[in-house]
Amino acid sequence: MSTEEPEGFPPGPAYTPGSAQPRLNRPVQERYPQIRPTSGYGDPRIQHTGPGPGAGTEQEPERSSKLTARLVLAMTVVIGQLWGLSVVVDEWMTGETGTAWWGAGFLCLSFLVVLALWLLDPKDR
Repeated sequence: MSTEEPEGFPPGPAYTPGSAQPRLNRPVQERYPQIRPTSGYGDPRIQHTGPGPGAGTEQEPERSSKLTARLVLAMTVVIGQLWGLSVVVDEWMTGETGTAWWGAGFLCLSFLVVLALWLLDPKDR
């Protein structure tokens, strides 16, 4: 690794732990008066400081299992629709239009099944 400055840029000042400018050597409280000792944890505007004990644990396991089951079912239907679409396109391209229409009907039916499942529990959206 090189510590040289990239070409086209003026060289920056050399780093020294203490600054030659006295205004930069002042304590943090004097340099940044807007930061008060109560900034953050003592600020009355802060109501919740973040996740507390037990963060990440499930609060409603029944709802979580229901949503997981729906997600698995929806993913299964989507995979089936993609497979069905590839079969329908293959049959259509080979000239088997009767089979292709049956496959298109299957795709429409699977879409209606997903729509019915979505309408089943409207309060959970």
